[in-house]
Amino acid sequence: FFVWEWLVRFMAFRSKISGLKDGWFVFDSVLTLMMVVETWVMSLYIHATGSSTTFGSGNSSALRIVRMLRLSRVARVAKILRALPDLMILLKGLLAAVRSVFFTF
Repeated sequence: FFVWEWLVRFMAFRSKISGLKDGWFVFDSVLTLMMVVETWVMSLYIHATGSSTTFGSGNSSALRIVRMLRLSRVARVAKILRALPDLMILLKGLLAAVRSVFFTF
């Protein structure tokens, strides 16, 4: 789904090189690339090598690096929420609204 959304956004640029000048498109490109590597490439790697996904195996150092990158995405969101307290108030309000709507059905 995200790859499709990225492709549609990329095709919307008249000059494809101008996509590199748009900061949000570059950010979305990096996130989409990380998602593709995490889900498709790493799955193919695990299947091809038959390696275990546990931390105890000797040849899973590449998997550890990918897991650390995944944790860095979570840390980035936490940093944004800490920097913008108004956003946190807005998210708490949305959560309360979703709960009240959920319990009415």
